[in-house]
This record gives sequence, structure tokens and C-alpha cells, in this order.
Amino acid sequence: MSAPKKVVLAYSGGLDTSIILKWLQTEYGCEVVTFTADLGQGEELEPARQKAITLGIKEENIHIVDVREEFVRDFVFPMFRANALYEGLYLLGTSIARPLISQHLVRIAEECGADAVAHGATGKGNDQVRFELCAYALNPAIKVIAPWREWDLTSRTKLLEFAEANQIPIAKDKRGEAPFSVDANLLHTSSEGKALENPAEEAPEYVYQRTVSPEEAPNTPEYIEVSFEQGDAVAINGEAMSPATILTKLNELGGKHGIGRLDFVENRFVGMKSRGIYETPGGTLLLEAHRGIEQITLDAGAGHLKDSIMPRYAELIYNGFWFSPEREMLQALIDKSQEHVTGTVKLKLYKGSVSCVGRWSEHSLYSEKHVTFEDDAGAYDQKDAAGFIRLNALRLKLIATRNARVAAKK
Repeated sequence: MSAPKKVVLAYSGGLDTSIILKWLQTEYGCEVVTFTADLGQGEELEPARQKAITLGIKEENIHIVDVREEFVRDFVFPMFRANALYEGLYLLGTSIARPLISQHLVRIAEECGADAVAHGATGKGNDQVRFELCAYALNPAIKVIAPWREWDLTSRTKLLEFAEANQIPIAKDKRGEAPFSVDANLLHTSSEGKALENPAEEAPEYVYQRTVSPEEAPNTPEYIEVSFEQGDAVAINGEAMSPATILTKLNELGGKHGIGRLDFVENRFVGMKSRGIYETPGGTLLLEAHRGIEQITLDAGAGHLKDSIMPRYAELIYNGFWFSPEREMLQALIDKSQEHVTGTVKLKLYKGSVSCVGRWSEHSLYSEKHVTFEDDAGAYDQKDAAGFIRLNALRLKLIATRNARVAAKK
């Protein structure tokens, strides 16, 4: 790969990406453009601008973009229409943010005439795959620089030495060994490494940032109502809100009640297992509510088909294939299923758990007169079940007869 002349860097303002910024300048002698996304990570982003300026980046080459509404509307909500869970547990909070970041990296590169993009993902993780697959899907000619796969800064000590040699500011707590690393956005927090690397040891309480411990949560349950239109949440307790505002409010409610914690050993796409601590309070409430409204508005055949493709859909997102044709095909099927997923769900929040305790909709398929144990006024003839059972039993009876005949000859 020829040396790039201008690179757009996914820049957080932290130590690692600041080192990468300087490394790009010194290693390639290229112009660096920074992109910092406000994904609702809960940090003030103006310091990232000031740090970039300190490192010699021109003001016009610094891009800080509030993408919270775009993130929830165009990425989180479509994923939640599928009730997506990787390996049955993980709500994909980190995975779903990477396509959005890649999309903006490629966009900025095209707008400013850059010939490459760069990211700070390590060579051991999934994010390198996600960033790069997404970038190539959007611009097959783009160059991608992954410093962690190129440089010789293979330890925290070497990183700090490089920072000091290049006058990169180092926060005092970065001089020691960080207890764990954190990735955060509006959907979740992800903590891994260091104190969490032994899966036999319970994670210390200080790891959790968005949720109180269930033991410390309120002793009284709280009830809330979440309303949906065509599979997307649109209101909480009757108050209409934007997508990002809804997720922010659900985070507050779930965190208050200690909901959404996950201690998970997952299978990374690159082949190894890793242990992470995830907090997804709002997403956990949203999943329960969405499944609740689907229970009364989604046909059994459609719902069962949708559930059967969910693991494949979740795996595609986890592995970085958001912009693949197969994910888009599955999304079309999922979105078709949501045409009547409209109504309201009542949730009960209590001591780390959330449960759907009520659901209603003008689009409901639930018929009380058909399922009642009281007089159904002729809505359902129970004698019809006899023929239904006989037809479904026919092949089982033939198999049993065959098996008995063969056994008798032995």
C-alpha cells in the first residue's frame, strides 16, 4: 500500500487515538483529519477538539458530530425490530455503533479528498473487522490503516514512552495499569480486560457505571408504559419522544432499578473467547417491551420465522456485515413483519428484572372470545380439534406401526 497523503482518523481524544494521530503524522508524514462521534457515551467531547488542536490538527480538519438520533433511528431501532441477541444474550451495543462510525469516516474522506481512513482497534478484537468491512462496503477503493497491526508499540509502557517523547498529554490515571477498558454509547457500556480477564472471578462492583446493583435498587416496583408504531418505540407513559430521547429515558429507568447487567464470555469473530461486562439498561427494557407488543400483533407463522432468522441476523451484525446484501435482505423481511406491531406495553421494573405485565393494541390478533374458558358463544367448535389431531397423528401412527412390524420380525 502506498503511503497515504490524507487520513481520516476515528478519534476519541483518549490516549490511544492521540498516540495514533501522532504516529500517522510521524510514520506517514500525512495530513490527519479527525472524526469524533457523539454516540451518547456520556463524555464531554470538546476536550477532544482541544487535544486535536494541541497535536497540530487544523480547526477545519476536526469533525465532531452529534449522531445520537441517527444512531438510534437508523441502527439501534432496526436491530431491535429483530429482537437481536448474539449467542442468545448480548444486545450488540458495541457492534451496532461501528457501521455508523465507518459511514461517517468514509463520508468525510470523500468530502475532504482523503485517500485513507484509520481506526484504533487492536489486532485481537472484532472492531477491526467491523470498521474495515463496513468501510470497504461503502468505498471499495478506500485505504484502511490499522496502526495496532503495524507499529511496534506492543505494551502500555511503550505507548506511554511514545506519548512522552511526542508531548502527548497523559492523564495521571493512565500512568498506572488501567483496571479495565470501557467502550460506551447510548445503547450500552462494555468493560473488558485486566481485572475482568479471569472468567472465574466475579466482576467488582466498581465496574458498573450505568446501573445500581439490584440489591441497592428501590424496594418498590415501578410501572411504565412504552408505545410502539410499526415496531419502533415512540412514547413513554404517553409522552411522544424522539428515538434518542426514548433510549436515554429508558436507560435512566433501567439503571435506577439495576436492570440490564450481563457478565458474558463470548466467541469473537477472530477465533478467541473473551469475557465482557455489559450494561444495557434501556435496551433490556426495549427488548422486553418489543417482544410484549409482538405477542399480540404478530402472526404465529411470521413470528416463528422471524425468531428462526434472528441468530443469523445477530451474527451478521456482530461480525461486521451490516452493509452486506444478506443483512439488508433479512432487514426487509423483518421490517415487513412490523407493519402491525403497533400498540402499548406495560412493564414492571423491580430489583434487576423487567417483565411485561400488560399489552394492548388496535392491531391485536388476540381474541378473548376464542380462548375463554367460559361460554364462547359459538366462536370456536371444539369438535374441530378431533380431525386436526387425527391428520397430524397419521404419520406418527404409520411410523409406530412400521417400527412394531420390523421389531416383531427380529
